[in-house]
Amino acid sequence: MRISFRSTRLENDCNDSTRLVRRYGPEQARLIRRRLDELEAAPNLAEMRNLPQARCHELAHDRKGQLAVDLRHPKRLVFEPGHDPVPRKPDGGVDWNQITAIRVLEIVDYHD
Repeated sequence: MRISFRSTRLENDCNDSTRLVRRYGPEQARLIRRRLDELEAAPNLAEMRNLPQARCHELAHDRKGQLAVDLRHPKRLVFEPGHDPVPRKPDGGVDWNQITAIRVLEIVDYHD
């Protein structure tokens, strides 16, 4: 899967292990890098459903259209499909089988 980032700062943080550890700590940095590697290796987003530890899921309410994977609780890696328009199923839901690119938006605890 192709991965892009909302900002240059986020991209630099995620792609530089020293920056990643400094910003998120060693354990969280390891999980962030693992999730990014898993996403990059997946041919499409549907493959992420085969990784129960990632718990890839669609978000709702004010985050509708975004998805997340679990990191160290309570943090999540939040992203959106990198397609315009977003591939949809006939019922209007996101077609995870057709998502081959994502844009990482943030690393956050959105439950606050």
